[in-house]
Order: sequence, then structure tokens, then C-alpha cells
Amino acid sequence: MKRIRTAVIGVGYLGQFHAEKYAQLPNAELVAVVDTDGTRAGEVAAKVGTTACTDYRELLGKVDAVSIVVPTQYHHEVARSFLDQGVHVLLEKPVTTTLKEADDLIRVAAERRAVFQVGHLERFNPVIMALDGVLSQPGFIESIRIAPFKPRGTDVNVVLDLMIHDIDIIQYLVKSPVKQINSIGAPVFTGEEDIANARILFENGCVANVTASRISLKSERRMRIFQPDAYINVDFQNKKVAVFRKGEGEMFPGVPNITVDERSFEQGDALKAEIASFLEAIETGRQPVVTGEDGRRALETALKINKKL
Repeated sequence: MKRIRTAVIGVGYLGQFHAEKYAQLPNAELVAVVDTDGTRAGEVAAKVGTTACTDYRELLGKVDAVSIVVPTQYHHEVARSFLDQGVHVLLEKPVTTTLKEADDLIRVAAERRAVFQVGHLERFNPVIMALDGVLSQPGFIESIRIAPFKPRGTDVNVVLDLMIHDIDIIQYLVKSPVKQINSIGAPVFTGEEDIANARILFENGCVANVTASRISLKSERRMRIFQPDAYINVDFQNKKVAVFRKGEGEMFPGVPNITVDERSFEQGDALKAEIASFLEAIETGRQPVVTGEDGRRALETALKINKKL
């Protein structure tokens, strides 16, 4: 089996895990890890058994695919350099800082026939896959994603750091253009909003109420979906889905019995599944699960939310 030559650009907190997954996958050869901090690059390289670099440009012409896990402000510059060479790119979210930059990457990837995947990790959560055949016509979605404060990710506000995960999922589920947005937020520990709430109205009438916080005492990632025939409770963190429907008969006069279908899933490894899917898209030539266009759509909504804050 010919292995795909890969590298990870940026091996901070999240990038180190990308490197570990590539090192584990049999169809990938991890050629190098890159970080502007040479000491950090060396530590991660030693751990996964590869070479360390401090300049990503050294790898142009030497790799087939890369994960880019650098601060958002550098996404366009780094991704464009590789896409120009026809190198396949898995780019962490948010895709870029502006829609113009996202459009440019999408165009170059198409011209060079390179796979361009955006790192919206929750798409690889088994609870999302479990909604196939259950979700039909969502009318109201309530989403909450809260976490304790961590210094990483604070180059952007909580909308682009955390809420964008749920924006992507909701738009994937609703499949309708956004009609109107109202939002509110506040900075607490950083100079950017650390807590935010958005109310999104879609053209088909569905409404999503989305809350994200990175200053909470606990972690919680949950979504409640209401549609004409069911109420669906999705617990991303504990990998559980519960579907409540009207059953036969009545529990008391005028109130129907309720049936509950609960499913639990193995914790699994969503990042490894994401990277394996990226490599499969390269090998088969099919579209990635999360395309550049998907990343752009989530960014567009996130920027509209920020504008309303």
C-alpha cells in the first residue's frame, strides 16, 4: 500500500493530537511536524517519531497532504501555499478570518483538484450520524456548548472558537438559508466575547437558539431538537441520543403516552475518524465530509452573529 506523505503545521495543544493520529494511521507517512517554536516542534517530533521543522515552506514539494493547525489569522496564507502546489489540506476551523479568504481557498482547491476539508470535528461524532432517519423537519433547535476557561483559542471570540461547531451542525441539519439573526455577548476574561447567545431564523421557519460560553464551571455540549413528530435530545459530550414520540393510548385523559428510544455510543476517537476520512477522500477522489463550502457557510453565519453582538 502506497502511503500518503503527510505533515502537521502547528503542533500546539490541538496540533499535537493531529500528529499522533497521522502517526497511527497505516495509510499515512508522517513526514514532519512544523512549529515556529523549534523546541515544541522537536518535542512533538520525538514523541511521534518524525522530523521537526520551523518553516512550513520547507515541506512544499515533499508532502501530499497536511493538517493546518495554526492561529486563524494565518489560515489563508499557509493553506494557500499548499493548495497552490496541489497539496490536500485539512484546515482547522474557523476556515479563515474573512469570506474573501475562504472563497480564494475554495477556488484554488478546485483549480488544483486538491481535497480541501475543514475541521468541524462534531460532524464525526456518532450522535450526529445517528440522526439519519430520525430527523425530518426541525422546527426549533436549542443548543448549548459551555466549557471552563482555557487560554488556547482566545485569538478569536467564543462565537468563532466554540459556537461555530453548533452553527455548522445546525445548518447541516436544517438545510435552509439564514433569514435573520439576533445575538448578544460579553467579554469577561479576554478582550473578546467569552459568552454569547444567538437566535437564528431560517427561511423555512426553523428557529435555533444557540448559546456558547468558555467561562463556565463545567463542560456541556447538548442540543435539543423539536419537530412535529418528535423531541430529540442530543448529548455530544456523553455520546447519547434520546428520541421522544407520541405512543399508543393515553397516560391520562387527553395526554398521550410517550415512547422513549435512548441510544448510547462508544466514546471513540472523533479526531482520528476525521483524519481517516480526509485520507480516504484523497484516495477515492470523493468530496470530504466537511467541504470548504461548508466551512465558509458556518463562517458567514458566525460573522453575521458577531456583527449583531
